[in-house]
Amino acid sequence: MTDSPDPAPEFAAEADARQKEAQAIRGLATAYTRMREEIGKVVIGQQEVVDELLISLFSRGHCLLMGVPGLAKTLLVSTVARILQLAFRRIQFTPDLMPSDITGTDVLQDDPETGRRMFQFMQGPIFTNVLLADEINRTPPKTQAALLEAMQERHVSVGSNTYRLPQPFFVLATQNPIEQEGTYPLPEAQLDRFMFNIVVKYPTAAEELRILKQTTSGDEPELTTALTGKQILALQEVVRRVPVADHVFVYARDLVRATRPNEPEAPTFVKDYISWGAGPRAGQYLILGAKAKAILSGRFHATTDDVKSIAKPVLRHRIVTTFHADSEGLTPDNVIDMLLEKIPVELQQRARKAAP
Repeated sequence: MTDSPDPAPEFAAEADARQKEAQAIRGLATAYTRMREEIGKVVIGQQEVVDELLISLFSRGHCLLMGVPGLAKTLLVSTVARILQLAFRRIQFTPDLMPSDITGTDVLQDDPETGRRMFQFMQGPIFTNVLLADEINRTPPKTQAALLEAMQERHVSVGSNTYRLPQPFFVLATQNPIEQEGTYPLPEAQLDRFMFNIVVKYPTAAEELRILKQTTSGDEPELTTALTGKQILALQEVVRRVPVADHVFVYARDLVRATRPNEPEAPTFVKDYISWGAGPRAGQYLILGAKAKAILSGRFHATTDDVKSIAKPVLRHRIVTTFHADSEGLTPDNVIDMLLEKIPVELQQRARKAAP
């Protein structure tokens, strides 16, 4: 009779791994609080925007920032890069911008040792950690596609060669919702590549007063580092290991499917107000964003409330409203609010069925 292997070492290793993961989550929650404080030294207000941006960052997603000029979008992005010790570059998109202006190009150079000429790749500004694509709808579709391909694949192809982008790699693109003349709106398929569509609103009266006082003085706030690029990559992996209960998956699925007017489970108002609904990628981002929000809050599991809290930035650019909705003054956010009220959580459905 042979002795069975002792399971104690295996259990000890598993317990040790869980303990390290718990420590990482607690450390991220602490770093998140510190990041908000550091950003608040430079960017006044916009707490919801800051939260959504950081959730997207730790979910390994990209963001589209919608707001009029002068709302500190560039300052916010550069500040996040500074406190995270990440390389930052900004590209001002214009109608004459070419794909090679972003990705880089092969340049013919002389080799001083051999005297021979050879092509050498010169990296474009996309080779950075945090890239601000300012007014992305100002440039033609060919250049937009070059950026969006890099966002999805996280590499750049020039000629027959492929070049990996630095990690972490995070794109924030801005659009001005007022001026549409001379622009090239992003197609729906390309909008779908952005995890969040973040609306940057005007500050409150109190916040605007603080902005006036702080920005017209000579004081320059000192920022301290919260995390490094290597830590961010590790924490992005932790986010994906956050447990999610089945009813949370079901809720995210039901919420996304309810946006599609041709689905039988879609509410009646969806058939009237939405002409095109969200695809499966929306559900993936709802779950990933819920996981990131949970651990940023110091919790070890994602909930349906986490899903609800990020429903608008995930869905608002993935649904197309009808003329009927537009004529009634309904925006995608209004329709999403209606969906959040209409679509129940699976546990609530069970409780109702079990009630006498």
